[in-house]
Amino acid sequence: MILWATMSEPISLKTASEKFTEFLRSQKRASATILAYGVDIAQLTKFMAGKGISVVTAVNQQVLEDFKTDLNAKGYTAKSISRKINSLKTFFHFLKIEGFTETDPAALVIYPKLETKPPRILSKLEYRALRDVCRGDFRISAVVELMLQTGVRISEAANLKLEDLKENEIYIRPFESHEGRNIPLNKAAKEALEKYLSERPKVKEKSIFVTKTGHHFLIRNIRSSIERYFKMADIKDAKVNDLRHTWIFHQLAAGTPLVTISKFAGHKRLSTTEKYLKFIGEKKQGTVKLKEL
Repeated sequence: MILWATMSEPISLKTASEKFTEFLRSQKRASATILAYGVDIAQLTKFMAGKGISVVTAVNQQVLEDFKTDLNAKGYTAKSISRKINSLKTFFHFLKIEGFTETDPAALVIYPKLETKPPRILSKLEYRALRDVCRGDFRISAVVELMLQTGVRISEAANLKLEDLKENEIYIRPFESHEGRNIPLNKAAKEALEKYLSERPKVKEKSIFVTKTGHHFLIRNIRSSIERYFKMADIKDAKVNDLRHTWIFHQLAAGTPLVTISKFAGHKRLSTTEKYLKFIGEKKQGTVKLKEL
């Protein structure tokens, strides 16, 4: 825990944000989390500047409520506003604990009411249609099959190295707060990967998925490619991560044990996997074998 000396002069929101970022890094928080906190606090700082507020001690609950109202007026979703409020609550809690403020102005700010949407699960007809439209694109076909048959995240698929591919499994390397794990490869996933690797450019790049010029195939490019195939297959309201949702759902529906799915999905908490159960009707009896989609 970083301990800061109590300061007689109030610190600016900018300085407070820098100290908060340093604290988050000392706690080994994920880089994406630190970046998201920074963006949210910078947005608050800009809003406060418009009200003539520059120091942390001048911030009170009412101006934070005004900030929340302003976000709503700008068209932010309840989910986005909720995430930003969470950032501010963590930020001001830190400032109080470390002695930069005597009170926590964000403590009583209420989160907006969220409508929890069920995960988008592709039907058998839909994921077969997706397969059909990208069949001639061996690279994207391999990514789609990998996500459908193993439930890996798009970032995990993009960051796979050639040495991570074993005979009957893939190794997902540890990343920030996520531990490494091995996931079995079924026949469909192996065949798709083998077909792509037979056409893969012979280059020095160690990533499995590369561009035609031999560079690492970036996450954003994988995402845009799959989204294009979604449109071609006439699959509505689907995102790339829904391939992962589809794998989890169908494995649980087939009776694969919750703990097994949670482990292979790389969920930190079993409760994350449990959320899918309420969307499943009558399950088959448990089996350790993973279902091939």
